[in-house]
Amino acid sequence: MTGRTARRRVTRITLESGGGPGLAPRTGSSQVTDRADLLAAEEPLGIRIDGQAASLTMRTPGDDIDLTAGFLLSEGIAAGPDDIAEIRICSGEQCGHGEHDDGMGNIADVTLRPGADWHAPGRNFLTTSACGVCGKASIDDLHTSSRYDLRADETQVSAAVLAELPDRLRDAQRVFERTGGLHAAGLFTAGGSLLVVREDVGRHNAVDKVLGWALRSGRLPLSGCVLLVSGRASFELAQKAVMAGIPVLAAVSAPSSLAAELAAEAGLTLVGFLRGRSMNIYAGAHRVTTG
Repeated sequence: MTGRTARRRVTRITLESGGGPGLAPRTGSSQVTDRADLLAAEEPLGIRIDGQAASLTMRTPGDDIDLTAGFLLSEGIAAGPDDIAEIRICSGEQCGHGEHDDGMGNIADVTLRPGADWHAPGRNFLTTSACGVCGKASIDDLHTSSRYDLRADETQVSAAVLAELPDRLRDAQRVFERTGGLHAAGLFTAGGSLLVVREDVGRHNAVDKVLGWALRSGRLPLSGCVLLVSGRASFELAQKAVMAGIPVLAAVSAPSSLAAELAAEAGLTLVGFLRGRSMNIYAGAHRVTTG
């Protein structure tokens, strides 16, 4: 496995400013230099369950066992640590599947508990770092039933606490500080204490890494918690929050219409455009206090 960053030579062009605001740079006033730059690593991870290919996702290496466990939770394959006998990160030959190893990357080999009944997710084999539900066979396949009733979660969080979370998340993003190219997901208590943060080139992968950490730690359901994501709140992220029993999902950018619909239906509080001292609440406003 390689690291979470990769070094690459780049050509940097800096244009000197013109004579005033809004004016084009002066001709011939650019500076061109060659320098080393750090990029966020992106590599494939194949997930096999009891010897059967389940998914191939593009991710940032690191926390791969958490990522795999979070994938199992999100797909409704595992609900707790007892449902998983073992997760091994290995190459195709090490996993005993050398004839299927195309050399593209690492493999997460999952062994479920004896007697576990599962079926391959209804999607094509390849997903990307930008989409965790790409290739789903139908709209119905998007909806995975959760065993947790979010409407029964009486958690409340103050708007003042929510406003502080983006800065706390950014402060905890170690790889982002070096590359500027990663999404992050952070799990907080309702009082604003950071429980765990995970980074990845894919928003859904970062969330799966958080959920996998919680599953493996026996912390499900995540009642009383706030999940903050560094980008937008899509349907898939709302679905993952619901599957983990998280009552509040917040995003620094916009939610999608389907995410808002799911949140209202499931009893999830959905906060978007969490920037500075303002925010929009798209569902579950009763959980956010202003007093």
